[in-house]
Amino acid sequence: MTVGLDTSVVLRLLVGKPAAQARLARQRLQAAHERGDAILVTDLAIAEAYFALHYHYGVPKAEARARLLEMATSRVVTVSPPEAVWALEPSKGAGVGDRLIHARHRAGGAVSWTFDREMAALEGAVRIGPSVGGGP
Repeated sequence: MTVGLDTSVVLRLLVGKPAAQARLARQRLQAAHERGDAILVTDLAIAEAYFALHYHYGVPKAEARARLLEMATSRVVTVSPPEAVWALEPSKGAGVGDRLIHARHRAGGAVSWTFDREMAALEGAVRIGPSVGGGP
């Protein structure tokens, strides 16, 4: 069986609060892992968890990224698309949200169009502007 973790479960696993839910999430995750179930975490759940960790739990951005990266590379969960793991690696420039968007585009074989200079610096991204006309 494949199970998908939503943001609330990811947060309980990473923050440990509320304690009863965190304990239940860990138990269920461990049981699923022991059964050999595939445990899926999507890029959208990663994005939501990243912002929730920072804005609601006061976790610094670098630490939020590190916690999510540790989960994503734990071999317990599978990240979809797999390219989203790259978005969590420490870097300067484009933020996690932009990097997740870009990773999804690349997974689909698309080029990212952006007005954002930092995102445009990512491999395979293109900064559009007046010379391109801003449209397709």
